This record gives sequence, C-alpha cells and structure tokens, in this order.
Amino acid sequence: MTGTLVLAGTPIGDVADAPPRLAQELTAADVIAAEDTRRLRRLTQALGVQPAGRVVSYFEGNESARTPELVEALAGGARVLLVTDAGMPSVSDPGYRLVAAAVEQDIRVTAVPGPSAVLTALALSGLPVDRFCFEGFPPRKTGERLSRLREVAGERRTLVYFESPHRLDDTLAAMAEVFGAGRRAAVCRELTKTYEEVKRGPLGELAAWAAEGVRGEITVVVEGAPEKGAEEVDDAELVRRVRVREEAGERRKEAIVAVAAEAGRPKREVFDAVVAAKNAVRAAP
Repeated sequence: MTGTLVLAGTPIGDVADAPPRLAQELTAADVIAAEDTRRLRRLTQALGVQPAGRVVSYFEGNESARTPELVEALAGGARVLLVTDAGMPSVSDPGYRLVAAAVEQDIRVTAVPGPSAVLTALALSGLPVDRFCFEGFPPRKTGERLSRLREVAGERRTLVYFESPHRLDDTLAAMAEVFGAGRRAAVCRELTKTYEEVKRGPLGELAAWAAEGVRGEITVVVEGAPEKGAEEVDDAELVRRVRVREEAGERRKEAIVAVAAEAGRPKREVFDAVVAAKNAVRAAP
C-alpha cells in the first residue's frame, strides 16, 4: 500500500494557535519535510514533542529536486508530513509540486487545518468578506507589478496580498496609482504576535504611512472595485475624490479618469465638476 502525504498548518505567530493534531502528526510521521529545519526544531521544542521520523529540508531552492525523493517514500508506504515556516503549505509556500506529484501517483493527500494569514487578515480588515480572491506576492519588478495590478483593477471581490516589509511602500504606491488613492485597504502586520497591528485607510494614506518604514510579516487586504453605475455620487464627492488622488501624487488628468471610472460617470462630467469647484473658490470673497 502507498503512504499518505499530510499537509500541516503551522502557527503564523503565536505557537499556542497550533492545532492539537499537529503534535500528533509530528511524532507519527516517517518523514517530515520542512521549509526551514531550524524553525521546525523551535516549533517541536515549544510543543514539547520529539519527531521520530527523518527530517529533511523542502524549500524553494530544492523543491524540484526533493519532490521525486518524497514521492518515492510515499510510494513505499511512508507517511510524509509537510510543514512550512507559517500557515498552510503550498499557499505562497513550497508544497504545490509535491501535492501535484502525489495526486498523479494516486497517493492519498490529507491536511491538518491550521492558522491562515489570508483568512485572519481578511476577517480583521473590516472590508467585505463574502467574496474574495488571493493574489499572493505581487511581482518585484515595477513594470510587472503595475501590469499585474492592472489585470485586477476592475475586480469586484476583495483582494488579499502578501508582501515583504521592504517592498510594502512601493506596492501600496502602485496600488494607489492603479486602483485609486481613495480605495479602502488594510495592512495587517505581525498577525497574532506581540506587536500585531492592523492599519486601515485609503491606499494613498497607507502608502504615505508605509514610506516611513514598516517591519514584520505583512498581509494587505484591498477593497474590490465598485460596481459601475451602482452608486449615486454627487459633484462634491467627485471633486473630493479627485482631490484625494491629487494629494496622493496623481496628476489631475489621471485622477479625473480614475474617479470617472469608479463612479460610472463620463470624464467630462467629472472634469466640469472640478473646474466648477475651482472657479467657486476663486469667486468666494
């Protein structure tokens, strides 16, 4: 008989969040494939368990080479436990290749559900949770990042991203440029840890905040695009939205185009509202 591949969720911060089954699987597995064996050692010590099986590394750099070895062990009847540094394996972490290879060989794959940064951030964001999509890490290069964001600019569902702290300011600035500086978002930092923080606000404000430097593990939740024509927006609100975008660094022409798209109004109407408001200020005594 073939073995079983077990995907185990690990704490995203507080070790007390570890599911009870995780300790059981750590002691029962014949092979434990860990993204970082040093972190695994700290986790087992915190849980007070001693793995009986063989421990091997399984990370981005050796995933392709290590997968056939693990599949061979599974085919021979081994119980292989896959753990990553935090959260569920294969969700922006190693694991997909191994799962796909195991499925192809008709090997049983099961999971030990555990903490998820995606769902935790979504729940804490204060944004709609009935429909959402996970976009993983945005591309590192500026052009590719902007292109990827433009692909989902009209997405109505709430968007969830992972990002590294040293790229957060650039990513939020790009989001403000593509989605609009007024689009609501939440930056969730160090979830379940001592210095947990959830910063909520328009993308333009969050980009300015992040420019000062942010530390820790980051999950970003962004409000979905509004339904065109679904909201009644008066001229004063159109002018306010254009002003918010301009203050965030957008050129007036780009801000008018974006606000018109958001509100489902012709660009000429938004332009006329901005000009009228400007003239009203000049005419005021």
